[in-house]
Amino acid sequence: MSTKSEISTLWPELKWIEDAGLREQTLNTWNLAFSKSILQIEDLNNIPFTLLAPTKISFIDHKRAVVHLSHECGLKFKEFFSAELTVNMDVLIAGAILADVGKLLEYEINDGKVVQSSYGKYLRHPFSGVSLAEQCAVPPEVCHIIAAHAGEGDHLKRSVEAYIVHHCDFMSFLPFKERLSL
Repeated sequence: MSTKSEISTLWPELKWIEDAGLREQTLNTWNLAFSKSILQIEDLNNIPFTLLAPTKISFIDHKRAVVHLSHECGLKFKEFFSAELTVNMDVLIAGAILADVGKLLEYEINDGKVVQSSYGKYLRHPFSGVSLAEQCAVPPEVCHIIAAHAGEGDHLKRSVEAYIVHHCDFMSFLPFKERLSL
C-alpha cells in the first residue's frame, strides 16, 4: 500500500498546485487509486505508459512529461493569449497529474507482463479516473480534463485546460505509435 508521502515523492509537481485543497484532493485521488490497484508505486517506473504501442518509456516518465509540457503550454497561453483566453494553472496541473490515474485500475501485471485488466476491458481510464477523482471531491473542471484528455473527449466541448492536456498527452504518445521510420 502506498502512502501519501510516497505519492508526493512520485509527483513533485503537486507543489505547483497553489490551492492547498486541490493539491490534497489530487494527492487523495492517487492514494485511492493505489488502494484499489494491484500496482505499486515502484511499478510506475517500470511499466510502459501505453499498451497501444511498443515502448520502453515508463508510465511515470510519460506522465511527468505530459505534466511538464502542460505547465509550459499553460504559461505560453497566458503570455500570448491572455487578452482572450484564461488558463487556470491549478486546474491545468491537477488535470494533467490526474489524467491517467484510472490506468491503475485498467492495468495489471500477469507473469511479469503488463496487460489490460478485466476491469479495464469494460471501463477505460478516463471513466475510472473521473470516478476516482469524484470520490475525492475533485472539482468538475478538473474531472472534465480527465474525461476529455483521451479520444473519448473528441465528443465533448473541451475547456482551454483540457485542450492543453489533451494535446500534450497525444504529442507525447503519437510519435511512439505512428512515427515515420527513416
